[in-house]
Amino acid sequence: MPRLEELANVALRVPSILVLDLLYKCDIEGLTEHLKAKNEDMLFKYKYVIWNMYYLCHLINMVVLVLPLRHIVTLYLHILAALLLYMGHQISKDYVREELHYGYEGAVYLDSLAFNRFVSAMTSQIILSTLCAFLMKTRKVWLFSAHMLPLLARLCAAPHTTLLTVNTFSMGLTGAGITLFLLSNLFVPYRLARAAYSELLQLEVIELYRLLAVGISLWNQFAVPVLFSVFWFVLFIVQLCSDIMSGNAASAVHQGIMFFLLTSVSECCATPYSLLGLTFVVSYLALGLLNLCKFYLGGYAAVQNENVMHRGVTEGVTLLLLALQTGLLDMQALQRTFLLSIILFIVVTSTLQSMIEITDPIILALGASRNRSLWKHFRGLSMCLLLLVFPVFMAYKISQFFHMDFWLLILVSSCMLTSLQVIGTMLIYSLFMVELFRSDPIESLDEVIYWVNAVSRVLEFVVALCVVAYGTWESLFGEWSWMGASVIIIHSYFNVWLRAQSGWRSFLLRQEAAKKINSLPRATVEQLQQHNDVCSICFQEMNSAVITYCGHFFHGNCLRKWLYVQETCPMCHQTVRPSVPSQSQTSSDTPVAPPHRDMGPESAPQEGDLNMDSGMPRVTQQNDASSDPSEQQEDRKSFGDGDCGTEEKDQMGEPLRNTPQESLKIRE
Repeated sequence: MPRLEELANVALRVPSILVLDLLYKCDIEGLTEHLKAKNEDMLFKYKYVIWNMYYLCHLINMVVLVLPLRHIVTLYLHILAALLLYMGHQISKDYVREELHYGYEGAVYLDSLAFNRFVSAMTSQIILSTLCAFLMKTRKVWLFSAHMLPLLARLCAAPHTTLLTVNTFSMGLTGAGITLFLLSNLFVPYRLARAAYSELLQLEVIELYRLLAVGISLWNQFAVPVLFSVFWFVLFIVQLCSDIMSGNAASAVHQGIMFFLLTSVSECCATPYSLLGLTFVVSYLALGLLNLCKFYLGGYAAVQNENVMHRGVTEGVTLLLLALQTGLLDMQALQRTFLLSIILFIVVTSTLQSMIEITDPIILALGASRNRSLWKHFRGLSMCLLLLVFPVFMAYKISQFFHMDFWLLILVSSCMLTSLQVIGTMLIYSLFMVELFRSDPIESLDEVIYWVNAVSRVLEFVVALCVVAYGTWESLFGEWSWMGASVIIIHSYFNVWLRAQSGWRSFLLRQEAAKKINSLPRATVEQLQQHNDVCSICFQEMNSAVITYCGHFFHGNCLRKWLYVQETCPMCHQTVRPSVPSQSQTSSDTPVAPPHRDMGPESAPQEGDLNMDSGMPRVTQQNDASSDPSEQQEDRKSFGDGDCGTEEKDQMGEPLRNTPQESLKIRE
């Protein structure tokens, strides 16, 4: 039952939108001009009547469109009952006409033909009266039996002239009953409007959030997207049938089926109602295509994980904004067809971009996770191949129909950018697969992936820069317009300036991270053995490591990736900065490794090991060139393993200097 109510809620509102669409297409101005050409007095007499009827039809259909479902059902039942009554009177009228034609005035049961006509007409009248009583939910069938009076008069062998009078009387009686019913329900619209107004006052919709809540509730209650989509499909099917029956399908064979379909679609977006319907249809088609892409790549579970940006809303809004901005409704049929083809091309390009956003993490996850399912790899690669070839095919097709200009270059460049993104994704996937089949991992894989992405971004930047340069040249030396200038400015900001700024910022971050990693000392074999722990970033064993100045061990590549995101230590969150060598360190040939913080109390500072002024450890350097290198190495080892070299830092990362009194306490 709820499904049936949802279906009725949509189906019973579609006729109102169809009538509104037809009213929008009516040329009332042309009709008044025609009346003016025929007679000035006729124009003066009927002009205001025509316009009032036009506005009244709009009002009635808008009211019917927003009525609750139960009232719409009641209205349609009354309309259907009125149609059945009209059919009944038509049957009575045809019966009287046949009786007058045959001229037999005797008893109906004495003539077989007259009896057959009477039985057929009476059976039809009984069925219609019963249906009317059933629709009106009453057992008083006689209320809807006025059209049986001519048949009863003929049964009583009334003369033919009397049959005409009785038929006219039955029509008047039925008309009087309908008029009485309408007068008794004349104030029903007023009561409905008053009830709706009282409900709005109870909701206090003056406040903005309550008004939005009411709007969303009405949007869901009327099922606006589904309603306009069904309306547009009905309009499109009617347009296709009319084109086929009028013979346009034969000419479509020579022009191409695609042009024929585009022409039919353009005919179905000539009014605001049909354009809104096309918007929702495009949104649903884009949503279905994106869900199909998700299902093909990840199965049913991937479809359940909905992304707000992948629900087809972007594609529908793009079509609506472009149609309104370019004045699609005011164009002729042929111009509207070509412009609509360009708009749909942009919408398809946007859909392909969303498909890339869905495919990219899935195909990269297959390579990075070392998944060995051939079917999953085939699905990902086939989708990438489709997203690589199809934009190129679209760009080739559209370049054959239109002359190259700034707008066409924007469309072609968007296809090129889509293909470039797919190529970059496939290259990174290939690197992951190469590493999968190697016995030892690729040390500089992260750098290679970065440069692959960098080259891809540079190519995208070059394409966007070429588009801006061509548009600027065309604006300066060709046809200049505010629309073209605004598009160039927007394109320059979002696709050139922001791309360049993002790429340069990424490059500087990597340079800074590499500088910090190179400044940090490398851990020796003895330090790694004494540390005896895994890297706290990747949780893998450490054959080599760097030591931060807060005393933590990490893989160099892991710490570099971490520093791309933030500049603090992953363990203690102190800022990781490049080291500034002191005078004692500059005189040494090798850097000194920082100590651990978590060493035991047996490494307590010895007397004379702390400087009174700075609190830093005093390292005795061997100035004699002939000194034993093993002693220097042992000296550095003891320094690196002790706790006396650890710098105590405050929250700002600066060393805390000891006062002379504190140093004396340490000496004591």
